[in-house]
Amino acid sequence: MNKLALTAALLELFTMLASVGRVAHCDTATAPSVVKIVSSGGSFHMVRNGQPFFIKGAGGDGSLELLKQCGGNSIRTWGADNLDNTLAEANKVGIGVTVGIWLGHKEQGFRYDDPAAVAKQLDMARNVILRYRNSPALLMWGLGNEMEGYDGGDDPNVWHAVEDIAKMVKQLDPNHPTMTVVAEIGGNKVRAINQYCPDIDVIGINSYGGGPSLPTRYVAAGGTKPYVVTEYGPAGTWEVPKNSWGASAELTSTQKAESYKATYEKAIANQPLCLGGYAFTWGHKQEASATWFGLMLSDGSKLAGVDALATLWSGHPPAVLCPKIESLTIDGSPSVKSGDTVDVHLVQSDPQGQAVKVTWILSYDPVVNSVGGATQPAQPQFPDSIVESSNTGAKLKMPPVHGGFRIYAILHNASGAAAVGNVVLYVSDGGDAPVPDARKATLPFVLYGAADQPFVTSGYMGNFAAITVDANCPTNTRGDAKSCMKATYGATDNWAGVVWQNPPNNWGDLPGGWNITGAKQLSFWARGDKGGEKVTFEYGLIGADKKFHDSSSGKMADVILTTAWQHYTIDLTGKDLSRIVSGFCWTVAGSGNPTTFYLDDIRYE
Repeated sequence: MNKLALTAALLELFTMLASVGRVAHCDTATAPSVVKIVSSGGSFHMVRNGQPFFIKGAGGDGSLELLKQCGGNSIRTWGADNLDNTLAEANKVGIGVTVGIWLGHKEQGFRYDDPAAVAKQLDMARNVILRYRNSPALLMWGLGNEMEGYDGGDDPNVWHAVEDIAKMVKQLDPNHPTMTVVAEIGGNKVRAINQYCPDIDVIGINSYGGGPSLPTRYVAAGGTKPYVVTEYGPAGTWEVPKNSWGASAELTSTQKAESYKATYEKAIANQPLCLGGYAFTWGHKQEASATWFGLMLSDGSKLAGVDALATLWSGHPPAVLCPKIESLTIDGSPSVKSGDTVDVHLVQSDPQGQAVKVTWILSYDPVVNSVGGATQPAQPQFPDSIVESSNTGAKLKMPPVHGGFRIYAILHNASGAAAVGNVVLYVSDGGDAPVPDARKATLPFVLYGAADQPFVTSGYMGNFAAITVDANCPTNTRGDAKSCMKATYGATDNWAGVVWQNPPNNWGDLPGGWNITGAKQLSFWARGDKGGEKVTFEYGLIGADKKFHDSSSGKMADVILTTAWQHYTIDLTGKDLSRIVSGFCWTVAGSGNPTTFYLDDIRYE
């Protein structure tokens, strides 16, 4: 090859390598994201991978494809459970994720004046940051959610702990901003964050009924940092009037669409301190009622709030809009007696002129406030009480059950778009309401491991002061796991144990639990710290003397652990798993020395 030909060949090779290098450098689907917050002329904006990024997002487990189609560009999580799958799907769809790191709540027993507890929480946050900091879908870190409580919110211990995590983020991951999330901005929350948390870049604010007035109130509260409206939607039950028996009237889905629109237009769009917002909730959630906060029905059908958000995010309405509820009323007083007849009237329309099918459901209403956001069990329904129904109304014969009720009208048009509304009722006589069915679990049902954790380690028993639990211990892990659960009973005598409960602190007096029918075994991995540790494992501790009891129980008594990970199972053949309130439990007795052991991958399968 002559010199000219060699030079041309080398030039072609260098050009090809440079092209490959450019592709690799610009492949944001695999490269870590780089997100900055820029201040200019008293306003803030976010820049992601060199491009302006205004958060048009939502929080929840609904379809990310639908979110993208509606013009959305981000989702928010509250914790790091199942985060690998969430980040992978978000990256595939092309949206960013504000990753939540769940921090302890004082009302749930976490003590910010306990240095050991705070140090463990810091270690947990470090593990999450190190594991996910290079994800291309990562947008921002959300440090905690309403952990400051619902009072003044200015406990320095809380904010020192948040600042320590934020400072750590700056050291471990300078490519992503830090945000902490508060429940509204009452008390001294904003000033406390400004004072104690210099490494917090953004204040996330959960605001419902007060959403539209948020910009004015934020500045008045001392707000100078940029903010994100991290939850918004219709006013919560804690913000609306109660009737004579304590129930709150719920807006129809048609009316709720205006709530999302008002907060977006007045508190999010074109606000100099605002970086965007996350609507709540992208999906379905049983909280306060079957439909209070969901942007979708349980079958995934979209409601009018989705149409409103799509129009705001994309600048144009969807091709198919949801049906509209013009009015939903009853004849006479909502307070009735068993056997009374109630006439319900519905006026509805469809923007496309499509045919609309209306389904009527009479459901018990336990009149439980939803402050704190806990998912509640679905309530009993009374289909036999609906004696007549049509697309314009229904006739009810009230059941012989004392308490509150809601009569729901659920509309679907021919394209599957939906609307929903309900009216509250009250039966002044009658007997006790039936116990609501437990939520149905999908198998495998993971209590500790890669998936969301449906039971909480809240049931401390015996000499519980001697118990320490590290839910994200990075040592003595199994296989390629990043962490496992470490449990220590520090006393040498007496006994102690911990129960996984749903809801937290439920000893049979609260509705809850899971229906795990279909599971054949309760499976888990365990190992001892030194070997020879004796531990009893079981499930189903709540007896039939309690109203909300476990439907069955099982036990492996006095298991002798070794230093190697061992797989254990409790046979569930023939067991009634229709309501499991206490999903797992361990107990140890004092043996003359402290007992330390490790757990991983606890699941029903």
